[in-house]
Amino acid sequence: MNSNHVFSSVAPISLPATASSSSSLTLRDMSFFVRMRWPWIVFTTVVFLALAAAYLFIAKPTYVASTQLMVFPQVNGSDAQRAFAEDAFIDAQLEIAKSSDVLGGAASALNLANDPAFSNQTLSLQDKVKDWLTGNLDAAQPRTAQGDATSGNAQPASANQEEAGIDRAIARLRNIVAMRRIGQSTILEISASASSPQKAVEIADAVAQQYIRKNVQMKAAAAQQYSEWLEQFVNEQQRGLADAASALATFKANPRDQFKLAELQSATDARRTLFENTLTQYTEAKQRISYPVSDATIVSRATSPLSKAQPNNSLILAFALVVGAGSGLGLAMIRHVSDRRIMRTQQLSHATGLPFVTPLGRAKRTSRAAALSTSNDSGTVAYPMIPGMAELGATVTGFRRRRRVVIGIVAVNPGGGASTIACELAVLSAISGSRTLLIDAAATKSSLSKSIAPNSSAGLIDVLDNVEAIRTATLSLTPTLKFLPLGKVRAVTPAVRLSSRRTQLNFNDLKKEFDAIFVDISAFTSSPDANALAPELDGVLVVTSYGRTSIDETVRVIDSMRNVGAEILGAIVNNTPSSVQI
Repeated sequence: MNSNHVFSSVAPISLPATASSSSSLTLRDMSFFVRMRWPWIVFTTVVFLALAAAYLFIAKPTYVASTQLMVFPQVNGSDAQRAFAEDAFIDAQLEIAKSSDVLGGAASALNLANDPAFSNQTLSLQDKVKDWLTGNLDAAQPRTAQGDATSGNAQPASANQEEAGIDRAIARLRNIVAMRRIGQSTILEISASASSPQKAVEIADAVAQQYIRKNVQMKAAAAQQYSEWLEQFVNEQQRGLADAASALATFKANPRDQFKLAELQSATDARRTLFENTLTQYTEAKQRISYPVSDATIVSRATSPLSKAQPNNSLILAFALVVGAGSGLGLAMIRHVSDRRIMRTQQLSHATGLPFVTPLGRAKRTSRAAALSTSNDSGTVAYPMIPGMAELGATVTGFRRRRRVVIGIVAVNPGGGASTIACELAVLSAISGSRTLLIDAAATKSSLSKSIAPNSSAGLIDVLDNVEAIRTATLSLTPTLKFLPLGKVRAVTPAVRLSSRRTQLNFNDLKKEFDAIFVDISAFTSSPDANALAPELDGVLVVTSYGRTSIDETVRVIDSMRNVGAEILGAIVNNTPSSVQI
């Protein structure tokens, strides 16, 4: 069969003409993917959200407090020069605020070295990475006194412990204190994070105060050095002024040259002016030492934060939601691509090139004997009992018009529902008025014989040896439907015996008496009967199970039967959920 369309009311499924058309992604494919794999996406998202919630539950809250300072750059020059000098000055002030002297002073002021909750707190992974990148990891480790005793400069153990505590406190402060310039202004912001709001406020204010103190000390030290130099310079100028005044007084006692006198007077006045100016600067330098003024002042002290800064519940949950959904989507795509189970008829149609592949719903929980009894009472019970069976029956009717009378039904795996489908097809054919024969050739299970004719004494096995026995072996279920049970199987299955063509039973003779003949064959993977019997039939319908039978296995079964000369009429995807649109 090379036609790409169904010969009945079953919706036609066109075979792909090119490889590109089979690989195109449509909205229907995406919708099917979401319906099939949504549990993966939802489960992964829920797992990530649960992990995020657990983290938020166990994570210690962090509060951030900020202190703002204004600095006063002492720069001169043009506008461009002042702007450049201001940037350099503020950058220098930020580095001073980050120095170990400032942080150490804050640690000492707050006695952080003796606070176990602060100095002995385990660093987070983020802080450890930050320390490793900035090279501060060694600073956080306590120092040891090994080798001090041998050098003769050993300090007491308490001093070493105190120094190690200060080092740990400074390293900890480097991780929790942040400093930045607000925009292009001269405002500096010092932020501190801690496990309690009050501690964050104390640290931010202490660092700001220690920075101002450091700035004052630096200016005082610079003024001290300047005053010492000025003191030496004043002494030199005083001696020079005294020498000049003495020379002028000596010359005045015996003036001989008025020009010389004017020269000495001018030199003496110049030295006196220089001495007075230097003395004034010296006095101002002494005042700066006694009353130093900082280049920065606190604009806004830290206030107690009303809410925690970290962890951010909304941000973490949103991030977990996005990452979880993305991971779930990725896992679902991997699973979808690697899943070789039959989920859609298009999959099987593209892989096997069959003219039609039709889905069947899940069968109702009704025995075959009850189903056959209801077929006698026309209109009393709705039939068929498998959703989609009416369309399949119409397709099989189309096969009969093409002289495909003897049709075998074989499942890929045991439990695929081939016996039930064969029974329902026979019942539908009989209801339509066609003379129908249902044959049980499934030697490995013979579920039809056990359910329809459990007490039959003769069957297919007997007919193979004596064709006249068919009159007594067949059971008349309805006026138009007869059933030929399996009988007692001996050494060789009836399918193998029929393939030898040495039996008295001939399908051509049966075609003269019946309009439709359906043969139930054992599952392909459990018995070689399908390969033996399929070439003797007009065609075979292959039954697969939704979400259970693999595409690769189905292709292998179909290719195997084609190789022995069987005609594969189509395939059936059994037990398809009604919610899945194939």
